[in-house]
Amino acid sequence: MDSALHLLGADMIATFELGAVPMDQFCNKVEAEGVKWESRFPALFKGNGLCTKANVQIQLKPNHRSVFCPKRPVAYAMRATVDKELDRLEDLGVITPVDYSDWAAPIVVTGSQTKPAKIDAILKMPAPTNVSEVRSFLGAVNYYGKFVPKMRELRYPLDALLKNDTKFVWTRECANAFNRLKDLLASDLLLTHYDPNAEIVVSADASSVGLGATISHRYADGSLKVVQHASRALTKAEANYSQIDREGLAIIFAVKKFHKMLFGRHFRLQTDHRPLLRIFGSHKGIPVYTANRLQRFALQLLMYDFTIEYVQTDKFGNADVLSRLIHEHAKPDPEYVIASAELENDVSSIASYCINIFPLNFRDVAKATESDPVLKKVYGYIMEGWPQNVAYAAELACFYHRSEALTTVRGCILFGERVVIPSKLQQRCLKQLHEGHPGIQRMKSKARSYMYWPSVDKDITEHVKGCHACAIAAKTSPREKPVPWPATQKPWERIHIDFAGPIDGDYFLIVVDAFTKWPEVIRTRSTTSAATIAILRSIFARFGYPETMVSDNGPQFVSAEFSEYCSSRGVQHVTTAPFHPQSNGQAERFVDTFKRSMRKIQEGGTTQDEALDVFLASYRSTPNAILPDMQSPAEAMLGRKMRTALELLKPPPAAQAEPTNLDRRFQRGDLV
Repeated sequence: MDSALHLLGADMIATFELGAVPMDQFCNKVEAEGVKWESRFPALFKGNGLCTKANVQIQLKPNHRSVFCPKRPVAYAMRATVDKELDRLEDLGVITPVDYSDWAAPIVVTGSQTKPAKIDAILKMPAPTNVSEVRSFLGAVNYYGKFVPKMRELRYPLDALLKNDTKFVWTRECANAFNRLKDLLASDLLLTHYDPNAEIVVSADASSVGLGATISHRYADGSLKVVQHASRALTKAEANYSQIDREGLAIIFAVKKFHKMLFGRHFRLQTDHRPLLRIFGSHKGIPVYTANRLQRFALQLLMYDFTIEYVQTDKFGNADVLSRLIHEHAKPDPEYVIASAELENDVSSIASYCINIFPLNFRDVAKATESDPVLKKVYGYIMEGWPQNVAYAAELACFYHRSEALTTVRGCILFGERVVIPSKLQQRCLKQLHEGHPGIQRMKSKARSYMYWPSVDKDITEHVKGCHACAIAAKTSPREKPVPWPATQKPWERIHIDFAGPIDGDYFLIVVDAFTKWPEVIRTRSTTSAATIAILRSIFARFGYPETMVSDNGPQFVSAEFSEYCSSRGVQHVTTAPFHPQSNGQAERFVDTFKRSMRKIQEGGTTQDEALDVFLASYRSTPNAILPDMQSPAEAMLGRKMRTALELLKPPPAAQAEPTNLDRRFQRGDLV
């Protein structure tokens, strides 16, 4: 049977009792017949045919009203294809066009008349209230000035408001000039209909109060005519965005607003914010240290085919005026409010996670940021934009060169996903990072996950070098580089074990997973084979049996009892070369780290049990340079980050309410 023909169903097979008959005994006959019928009636078996031998009636259920479905939006780039298919179906007689029907599901409606919504942003534009808004409006007029005759006479009353010695007074002449110019901007002289074959130019701009965008056609003679204007006010959350975030938001607003005209077409995207070219126009992907909101915006733009270009602000009046002169009722649609709130919650949760890792909280960081002389300036520049052609001092220059990665969340500054720590709190953070005396590289690894200030690496190095406990326990460099063990492919595939001690009369069995670097440290008074097996049995009850276990040639590891325990549980026991402990490097290195860390922690007067817990919590939660993506042993082993005291630096999610007074008096019979 031809694979494209499905002539037999389960009901037919049951009717003719074919279930017990080999399929090839009856299907091969159908195939031969099928070829004959296709050759005799080719029109019936090719393409979408039309049944002319019967009439089909559609009956509605009683008491059900007919429904006329609205049109389905179709991207303008696909309209030619859809129209061609509709014409083909009409020529075949499959469909018939009608002017009216009680019920229908129309596919697409085309038309070329200018809709009021396309010029609504211009028609509802309010009159300027200050010199800056007048200058912005005249910038848009200048942009289209070459198409308007007698432009100088029309704009003269508004030009007079820009003179330095003139007080701003909005007169009747100014209002008349403003309305005439606004009518011109919305007239057919400067507008055109959408043409699927013409070059598309999209311009987007943002101000402190709103977003503005236009979609235009550029013709062969170089002229540019607008297809549609669009603008909206910023939500409360968006008003707190940095300037670069608002500029990125304006681009997202533009492509979503004009989606039907852009999707499937190549277009030119214009912005007056140069840093966005490297973020949205990079052929190497999204830069690593881009601020979180901009990363999300860049991901949304991946579905469009565009070339982004920079336009000087003084030549960008068409979009600039729409973002500044926002009608008082031009509030954003509900979906924009919801989307901006969700985005703000996501970015806030990232900041919250970073800050909650520390015994500080976000209020401390926000308050210190406001009082820090350098970060206060940086915060202002992030919100309003960095001045150009200015020589910054060394402290500000560090932040200026990273301006694309800086953003603000609830009074704090973020560098990527890391919280920028004010100077007065930096020593507190260094002390917290050094808890457990992890050393320079491990401190840097942890800091790069949560916090940032320009000299953080240098300060960490100096902090460790100045630690008395670290200096006492410092080790010398190894004589030669050991030969590594084969790489493992999964957690708990190979473990390395060894005993450390005696320390204050106690021994510690060390177990280190080769893949995740996850350590287990168990204190014991005895190092016999029986005691060792009892400890391992408890550990294996939590993590299962490893495939391979590596140890030295200690008597407890080479005994018949230990060998029988391993073999009976499918664990391959490998011992290292005699008198060469470096062969068991995983365990030996960890034993050395463990001993030195315990001495350093106990320098502060802590008990042995407390020191062990502090050491394990610090080691398991610290990013490890050997693991992929700088994961911590906890992430590699458990699939999640450990929550530590550092989590307190993080601001709570936006939806979390502030604690309220919980005092309440109850009366007899009240539900509690």
